[in-house]
Amino acid sequence: MSDFAARRTMMVDTQVRPNDVTKFPVIEAMLSVPMEDFVPPSRRAVAYSGENLDLGGGRVLLEPRTLGKMIDMLDLQPDDMVLDLGCGYGYSSAVLACLVQTVIAIEEDADMAAEAERRLNEAGTFNVAVLNAPLAEGAPKQAPYDAILINGGVEEVPEAILSQLKEGGRVAALFLEGALGVARIGHCHGGRIVWRYAFNAGAPLLPGFERARSFSL
Repeated sequence: MSDFAARRTMMVDTQVRPNDVTKFPVIEAMLSVPMEDFVPPSRRAVAYSGENLDLGGGRVLLEPRTLGKMIDMLDLQPDDMVLDLGCGYGYSSAVLACLVQTVIAIEEDADMAAEAERRLNEAGTFNVAVLNAPLAEGAPKQAPYDAILINGGVEEVPEAILSQLKEGGRVAALFLEGALGVARIGHCHGGRIVWRYAFNAGAPLLPGFERARSFSL
C-alpha cells in the first residue's frame, strides 16, 4: 500500500466513519478517490491533514468530515444528476461521480476549472462536466437537479440556485452565522426549500453567496 493510500484509509477510519457518515457507497468513494491528485502540487503532502485545505484565492477544499457528511446527508441515488458548486480542483466532483449518473461542476476561477477538467480526465472520470461560470448562477441550462452541493460558506443561497432544484430535490450548504458555521440540508417541497440543521462546520464565504445588505440614508 502506498503512503497516500495508507493516509486515505486512515482519513476515512478516523475522520469520516466516526462522524456519522454511514452510507457505504460514500465511504467507498472516499476510499477510492486519491485526494492528493486534486489539490495544488504544493499541498499534496498535507492533503490528508483533516482540515479545510487552502486552494488559494480564498478557497478551500472542505475537510473530509464535513464533505463526507454533506454528501451522505444528500441521500444520493445512482441515477441522480448533481450540481457541484465550487468544485475547486475537482475532488468533490470525483467523489460524487462514484455515486451518481451525472455531475455538473461549476468553478468560477478559470485556472481551477481548467485544472479540474484535466485532473478528472486523467483520473478516468467521464461523467462530470466542468463549467467555468459564476458560482452564484449555477448551471440553469442543465437544470433541474436532484441535488446541489455547495463547497464553501454561504450567508444565503441565491434564488437563482435554489430554483434549479427538482421537486423533492436536496441541497447542502454551510451557513456562516457569527463565529460558528452550520451545515444545513434543504428539501424542495411545493417549490419551497425547507432547511434543517445537520451539524456544525465552517468554511470561507464563497463569492456571490453574501447576504444582501440593506442601506439606509
